[in-house]
Amino acid sequence: MFDQFALHERLLKAVAELKFAEPTPVQVAAIPPALEGRDLRVTAQTGSGKTAAFVLPMLNRLIRDAQPRVDVRALILLPTRELAQQTLKEVERFSQFTFIKSAIVTGGEDFKVQAALLRKVPDILIGTPGRLIEHLNAGNLILRDVEILVLDEADRMLDMGFAEDVQRLVGECDKRQQTLLFSATSGGAALRDMTAKVLDDPLHLQLNRVSELNEGTRQQIITAEDSDHKERLVHWLLANETYQKAVIFTNTRAQADRLYGRLVAEGVKVYVLHGEKDQKDRKQAIQRVKEGGVKVLVATDVAARGLDIEGLDLVINFDMPRSGDEYVHRIGRTGRAGAEGLAISLICHNDWNLMSSIERYLKQRFEHRVIKGLKGSYMGPKNLKASGKAAGTKKKKDDKKKVGEKKAKKPAKPTSKRPGNAKREAAASSVVSGDGLAPLKRKKPAAS
Repeated sequence: MFDQFALHERLLKAVAELKFAEPTPVQVAAIPPALEGRDLRVTAQTGSGKTAAFVLPMLNRLIRDAQPRVDVRALILLPTRELAQQTLKEVERFSQFTFIKSAIVTGGEDFKVQAALLRKVPDILIGTPGRLIEHLNAGNLILRDVEILVLDEADRMLDMGFAEDVQRLVGECDKRQQTLLFSATSGGAALRDMTAKVLDDPLHLQLNRVSELNEGTRQQIITAEDSDHKERLVHWLLANETYQKAVIFTNTRAQADRLYGRLVAEGVKVYVLHGEKDQKDRKQAIQRVKEGGVKVLVATDVAARGLDIEGLDLVINFDMPRSGDEYVHRIGRTGRAGAEGLAISLICHNDWNLMSSIERYLKQRFEHRVIKGLKGSYMGPKNLKASGKAAGTKKKKDDKKKVGEKKAKKPAKPTSKRPGNAKREAAASSVVSGDGLAPLKRKKPAAS
């Protein structure tokens, strides 16, 4: 129960109102040290409840140290608009019985309206790095009194090229008393470098290993010849699989639009979501899928983070993601909170090596699946181990054959005891054409 934590009674009331019964593992691990004021570095899978793990301690601190609202007291940085909007809703739900005010600042919204919002000085500001930097440059944003800084999905922010913006925003919060860094993956060298720079004596909480992610999700691959073959496979899967809602991921906006057009032409109710869509269209697409008016969403990786849709139980990778971390975030849309899901990746010959590297990263083997009537001729590369063994056997046989031939063959008698003559004869005998012509005769040197 949540009353095991030293949370303010108003927060416990909100938790009870929302019918949050048992805290998740990440909440059990992160909330107590966060309440103590420790800096945290938390790795926990998508859908594990990590938003509440930092929102509840943050709200508890702001309630406990109530002050007149003159500056932003808490800042939450996130990589995408969708994730920022989702986090705002969580903050508002947990703070419903308090006087704490929150606001959101992301791209795609009216800049002047946001500037007016910032003049009201919310207690908690939620935003994406790019737009926050714009307001900082315009003089609309003051962060010198921020007490708590949260970097959520920090690995994704670095992947999207926000490293410099994040570092600058962190630098503006130079009086902060606590920093919490959350991610779904362990990230690489860039994330380790950021952790070292922004956290002070942090407690590291590894709530999962990559190989344990989405245990309730079956992971399959289906081989395909080309993009046209993949499109036919997608149509078959949407027509024959049992699912409530599905998302299909592509690597490019152009491919997302093309697939969307093909599915619409075939009578599938579908929305498309990518970076070129304006904020109004993106909100409408997500809302329609959430409400169930549309069951299928085609998206680029802009939707891989912060897309929280109940009942999303089918993920199709039309294009294989470019990294193991991206794969984790894509399939993290399904099989959430213990539910079952299905993730299917469509693999052409040029996807195979990438797929294999992701298998190694996850320390898992994907289930191979064949759809009758749509089976392609490409079934993956030949088994290199088996072919290598066969080649080794053949080599041994050839070696034995050569040894036998050498033993059976008698050595040729030398035609001359002089080394010079032997060399000249060897050179002469080597000058023979493929037609079996006789050796060329050496010309006698002309008299001097």
